[in-house]
Amino acid sequence: MKPRAVADALDVDAVDRWLKERVPALAGEPVVTQYTGGASNWTYLLHYPGADLVLRRPPAGTKARSAHDMGREHAVQQALYGVFPFVPQMVAHCADPGVIGAEFYVMRRVEGAVPRKDLELDPEQARRLSESFVDTLVVLHSVDPGKAGLSSLGKGPGYARRQIEGWSDRYRRARTWNVPAFEDVMAWLAARVPEDSAACIVHNDFRLDNLVLDPADPTRIRAVLDWEMATIGDPMMDLGNSLAYWTEAGDGWLALRIRRQPTHLPGMLTRAEIAARYFAKRGLPPRDTTFYEVYGLFRLAVIVQQIYFRYHRKETRNPAFRSFWLVVGHLHRRCRRRMRASS
Repeated sequence: MKPRAVADALDVDAVDRWLKERVPALAGEPVVTQYTGGASNWTYLLHYPGADLVLRRPPAGTKARSAHDMGREHAVQQALYGVFPFVPQMVAHCADPGVIGAEFYVMRRVEGAVPRKDLELDPEQARRLSESFVDTLVVLHSVDPGKAGLSSLGKGPGYARRQIEGWSDRYRRARTWNVPAFEDVMAWLAARVPEDSAACIVHNDFRLDNLVLDPADPTRIRAVLDWEMATIGDPMMDLGNSLAYWTEAGDGWLALRIRRQPTHLPGMLTRAEIAARYFAKRGLPPRDTTFYEVYGLFRLAVIVQQIYFRYHRKETRNPAFRSFWLVVGHLHRRCRRRMRASS
């Protein structure tokens, strides 16, 4: 993920004054650039002499009620810091929207590369990175929520059903005329909701392009980013989310064109191998992942549609979102293919 000149307005002077009241060691004026690659929250690099900080804030426009909660995302990472060795260090959280027009938080920058779609790896590096990807997810799912002080995140049994009902409601509210209804997929999922397999800390958006890789070793993960949807839930649902993002080389031209991570490279584990390694590392017997993969694809379609909905309503001008409705249609077809294969 590379910074660019600021595209979405940020009151740099206001941020600078607010930060220096809380971090007296900061000196000089920050050079501010906005990170590209994200499609949801706005993220900025604040380069001070001797210190690189990262600021995250919600986008402008319509937001889902539970999305873009900067205070919650800050609190989750602050609690995990020290018990999960892959979270950035938090600096400060601002709950007052009067400072820059929105709530935000600031964290220390973790130096390294985010593996976007054009990362170059040889087959051995690709395999080791994909293995590290699985192993890091297993480490997260092994964290004791109580020891991390995050027990209050959970709502108790029924996580899988709440997810299906919640994402179905969000899709219906964000649907535009040019995307599929998804009623067939939602009905299929609702009729097959399994009992929760366990309850642990789930990231809910664990994918390669939410990781920071060691600049000296691109197979070593230094940090996991984007914790806004983290909660306590069923780890199988988290795995399903990750599989939905994992595009393989044989998935077809459209899937390869819209992919956001280099999972198609020679040497990368396949989705089946991802699941097999996950079960083995957790000491679990293999199980069918069809429901969780369809859920992950549907949930991804909802997220894409929510972003497109803001563009459709002219609440964001980012031209990258113009064709997101085509992605939603593609994900609907993938859901249906996976459903048919299981019947």
